[in-house]
Amino acid sequence: MIDLYQRAPSRCIRFKFDRCDGETFMPASGVKFDPVEVPRDFRLDLYRGFALWLIFLAHIPGTIFNRITPWNYGFSDPAEVFIFVSGYANAYVYGRVMEQRGFLVGGAQIVRRALEAYVAQIFLFVILIGEVFWLSHGSLALEDVANIRVVHERPEESIMALLQLKFMPVNMNVLPLYVVVLAVSPVILWLLRKTPALALTLATTVYAAANWFALNLPSFPYGYWYFNPLAWQLLFVLGAWCGLGATDWVWPLVRSRLVLICAAVYAVSVFVLFLPWNGLNVAALVPEWSLYAFGKTNLGVLRLLHFLALAIIADWLIPREWPPLTWWVLRPLIVCGQHSLEVFCLGVALAFAGQAAAVDAPGNAIIRFLIALLGITVMVAVSALLSWYSSTRVSFRIVTDDPEARIGAVNRRAVVLLPQSVGSGPGSNPVATDLSGP
Repeated sequence: MIDLYQRAPSRCIRFKFDRCDGETFMPASGVKFDPVEVPRDFRLDLYRGFALWLIFLAHIPGTIFNRITPWNYGFSDPAEVFIFVSGYANAYVYGRVMEQRGFLVGGAQIVRRALEAYVAQIFLFVILIGEVFWLSHGSLALEDVANIRVVHERPEESIMALLQLKFMPVNMNVLPLYVVVLAVSPVILWLLRKTPALALTLATTVYAAANWFALNLPSFPYGYWYFNPLAWQLLFVLGAWCGLGATDWVWPLVRSRLVLICAAVYAVSVFVLFLPWNGLNVAALVPEWSLYAFGKTNLGVLRLLHFLALAIIADWLIPREWPPLTWWVLRPLIVCGQHSLEVFCLGVALAFAGQAAAVDAPGNAIIRFLIALLGITVMVAVSALLSWYSSTRVSFRIVTDDPEARIGAVNRRAVVLLPQSVGSGPGSNPVATDLSGP
């Protein structure tokens, strides 16, 4: 979700007004420079990268990855990881900004991030339309698979619904949830910092009402949101609460041996239950009303508890200073997690193309495996390229001098900027124009 705290080379980064990176930042004239320092936590990147890989692999059918993925052995899946870690990282970074810069500055940064995700949703829709047009070759089958035939039948309504986050083609239902919970998170963070008990009570009440009264937001052309934001906001709020440090008594309780044993027993019990789930069709033996307890749309309570149990176990297995976090073998996952929004959008586009390619290669497990592997490789390569661009970013300081002195300086010395030196490649060496020196 949030990649703003990942780019500095040190173990402690500085959040500089509206940007956080490792470059030299020159504030505007009259602006006090006092960076907000945020200790980095590589575990957030690791979890997010892991979730992004699994979300991509889930949409490539018929591969070995589909058989070993976690959702085959438990109620929760990578969607819970993505939303919880997003809430955690959002509070972890912007909570400190609010603390040192105030609600207005911190809230403005969050709203900007929500707008970026909103624009990414619109841009992703355009990419999906292009993919369908290129891969379909005049057939309507892919339009039905992508759930975009309605665009041809009712174009004006479709575009308006897209802008209102009501129209969600295939695999595009996570970002709208993220945009909504992120847009309201300034108020959430403010409440969590002031009165966490009230914030958690409100979030739990909304979650219970959404499940009890079947409250949800409408989608286009029919139905409701696949990820009900009224229910999933609870997981985001819990993540934000943890990102702010929770309460003094929470971490000792969560990390106590009794809670760890209970979490492990529940996770193992669910694992044993899921072993025969598909083969024996256990779902058919379960009463229909109980399906709401682990349903995905409303984040069923058993599903929520399963994720929290796994989170408690993961916190025990992977401490903050876990040595493998610095190993090269985990670097691809961490790099993908550092650019989660970009990699998520790329993964959705690649997943649809990979799904179409896998359908055209029925029964060939090797080809499907290579398709999945190629998609992961592209995601890692793009995230590495984005990291490289971040490391080569250049900041400038605009200096305003006295007009007469500046004119005199220009007359005394002509400074030429060579056209061939302009660029961002490794061989470029741009010459900065100096208007102030003698």
